[in-house]
Amino acid sequence: MKITVVYGQNHKGSTYRIARMLAEKLDGDISEVFLPRDFGEFCVGCAKCILHDAKDCPHAESLQPITQKLDEADVIILASPVYVYHVTGSMKALLDHYGWRWMVHRPEGSMFRKQAVCIATAAGAGMKSTCKDMADSLWYWGVGRGYQYGTAIYAINYQHMSDKKKREIENKTTALARKIKARHGKIQPSLKTKAFFTMMHIVRGRKDSQDADAAYWKQQGWTGSSRPWKD
Repeated sequence: MKITVVYGQNHKGSTYRIARMLAEKLDGDISEVFLPRDFGEFCVGCAKCILHDAKDCPHAESLQPITQKLDEADVIILASPVYVYHVTGSMKALLDHYGWRWMVHRPEGSMFRKQAVCIATAAGAGMKSTCKDMADSLWYWGVGRGYQYGTAIYAINYQHMSDKKKREIENKTTALARKIKARHGKIQPSLKTKAFFTMMHIVRGRKDSQDADAAYWKQQGWTGSSRPWKD
């Protein structure tokens, strides 16, 4: 099993510790991305990735190694501390660069057979909205199975966390790792995902569709009977 972890911060605090703990319990090969160390660019809104090709993005060269890690992974973990009830600016900036990969445009077929986890931590609150920031992108990428784990640590860092809280995190990550390993290689996207994909299959298959997205869908065979979650 291959795991890619994307951290929304450079420092190795509580969010890092929890995400790394989960990744290690999956017993696979772990690749890590630290933001903004490994990618610190903001989307400039040129729309070249959507209208033409992702290779035309002004940040394509620095983004490509991260894209490769995501594509090769069986499990994707997106982890961000809560910054004013949302993900860090660095995490948001990265996700902005993958708008072209949403199902309405040119999704990567392997995503439909992957599992992904959103992890968010805060001293007090905001985990739900922060996880949603990341989960929105994962769902629109077509990820087959998603999980969310948000927790309030009631401390400024991992060292000051109570022993009770640390035991809770150990138990939660162990249970989540067990679920992920049990489902590995057996993933099918939800009915909601399949329904949305079918709607886009109809849109992209219209005779008057001549843009880059329609060409991609036809190339993949998705305007016909082929589906990315089928062998």
